[in-house]
Amino acid sequence: MTLEERYMPQQIEAKWQKRWREENSYALNGKGDPFYILEMFPYPSGKLHMGHMRVYSIGDVLARFKRLQGYDVLHPMGWDSFGLPAENAAIEDGIPPQIRTPKNIAAVKEQMEHGGFSFDWEREITTSDPEYYRWNQWFFLKMLEKGLVYKKKSTVNWCHSCNTVLANEQVVNGKCWRGHSDVTTTTIDEWAFKITAYAEELLSDLDKLSGWPERIVTMQRNWIGKSQGARVFFAIDGDREGRKIEIFTTRVDTIFGCSFLSLAPEHALALEITSADRKAEVTAFIEKMRKTDKIERTAEGGKKEGVFTGAYAINPYTGAKVPIYLANFVLAEYGTGAVMAVPAHDQRDFDFARQYNIPIHQVIAPADGSTLPAELTAAYTEDGILHNSGDFSGLTSAEARQKLALFAEEKGFGRPTIQYHLRDWGISRQRYWGTPIPIINCPKCGQVPVPEKDLPVLLPDFADIYKMKESGGAPLAKLESFVNCTCPKCGGAARRETETMDTFVDSAWYFARFIDAKNKEKPFAKEAADRYLPIDVYLGGPEHAVMHLLYFRFFTKVMRDLGLLNIDEPVKHLITQGMVNAYSFKCPDHGYFPPAALEVSNGAPPKAKCPKCGKDMEVLMEKMSKSKKNGMAPEDLISKYG
Repeated sequence: MTLEERYMPQQIEAKWQKRWREENSYALNGKGDPFYILEMFPYPSGKLHMGHMRVYSIGDVLARFKRLQGYDVLHPMGWDSFGLPAENAAIEDGIPPQIRTPKNIAAVKEQMEHGGFSFDWEREITTSDPEYYRWNQWFFLKMLEKGLVYKKKSTVNWCHSCNTVLANEQVVNGKCWRGHSDVTTTTIDEWAFKITAYAEELLSDLDKLSGWPERIVTMQRNWIGKSQGARVFFAIDGDREGRKIEIFTTRVDTIFGCSFLSLAPEHALALEITSADRKAEVTAFIEKMRKTDKIERTAEGGKKEGVFTGAYAINPYTGAKVPIYLANFVLAEYGTGAVMAVPAHDQRDFDFARQYNIPIHQVIAPADGSTLPAELTAAYTEDGILHNSGDFSGLTSAEARQKLALFAEEKGFGRPTIQYHLRDWGISRQRYWGTPIPIINCPKCGQVPVPEKDLPVLLPDFADIYKMKESGGAPLAKLESFVNCTCPKCGGAARRETETMDTFVDSAWYFARFIDAKNKEKPFAKEAADRYLPIDVYLGGPEHAVMHLLYFRFFTKVMRDLGLLNIDEPVKHLITQGMVNAYSFKCPDHGYFPPAALEVSNGAPPKAKCPKCGKDMEVLMEKMSKSKKNGMAPEDLISKYG
């Protein structure tokens, strides 16, 4: 036998990969202690690149090592095949996603097999398979029964390129998480999961995650954002309906210095309380803010803009009338969408008051006994001693916060409270390629859940893919054969819900389906959950810190409360493997182009011109990504190195 000078993968690997497939070599054997290793499963919107190969290689090395140690290793793989990435890729290619996605899955699976990964393919799941998404619908119905699903009117993020709602977590630096920049706000009725019902547990249980990177834990802690303070109700002066504006503040000790209220331009009362002579200016301001990036609106040091509504509120502590403004830096989704403005003791309020000539009243003095200048040049934001604050003068800020909140509760115009930055998870998406929401809208019975026996509500084929992206509502609303149905309560004519679920619903519980992937009676058996959960090692990108990684912690707690499993957290050890970067080429007018489509000159960085308009391309060193078209295919490296 001749010993080759170098490894020749083409002559060796195909034989063994074929044998691994035929013998299902990496299935569970039921012997030894269980060990569950999982990598975040991919979107099959295109082929894998070397960034994917990095994470799967790390997981595979660990899986093989644990098998050699005698563990019963669960190492599955599947496809996050619903959602915008797959749908947008289908539209771009002109092939319906129900046809394109299975082809992509086959191609990616072939890449993985060539990579020699030791996955248990007997447990393969595909989220666009009705046998999977029926359980999305089942969870929706169970959560609806428990009051964890509801429909509400919401001010939401809207991506005009994707033509759908985005959750707060899907807006990154004011841009769509898929790389588009045109995110604005709009108001719609949407279905939401009540993740805030678990806010305190999601926060406190972060202390249990000793095997998670501190950076991820800190990001989640900050995103959940617990604040202690008070809610106070300001009556609207002269309002015949007796309406009040609710504010939340962590600095109720400064409330005697409140000289105006600031409302978010999207606040429900913004136009309703506006006086007739201010209507045109207020309407124009609201429209301008709808088109303005939230990051820009709230940036430190950014320009403070506002408009007077012509209405006044009554400070319940002083009885004084204070003007009500709309302000660009107040957001509808944070707090109550209304802020008591104390210019002397908050810098944003100070800047705003100076710009619009609003009075500035000092009510906090330094605790060291020194005095502030009569004319402040900046807000004094430290705790101190109250003065000019009625019977509360002389108290420390800490004492006053407690006593003023209790006073409001005693008098019936407020209460002490805890608030979270976390908002309920809006799951309605105005797109086609997703799980249909199992609700029937009946003119007689209202919103009626689809009976469990009728699940899954099947996603129909959509032949004309270009209509998927047309504006004017959810694509499924265009399919009368899907929309028209019979009410299960009264038997009358009714219409199906036409929005689909956020793709992150699919990945919020997939890890548990892997343990019992063929179960047709329930999402998974509790006995399997007791043996294999929680996941021992989970690998994936840190960009999911406040999206997927938060949502699947939430779903774990919901599944526990539904009696499906006995754990509080889904993962013992989380590995965020870092990113594989590569040059990407972006035209300011035509977006990203793959290097193969360009004439690229060498250099650092290289240079290229847009093939459509001839402009110089912006050359960026970015995370390797299909959306940025800078992925490096692994095939050439595999054929050379194995």
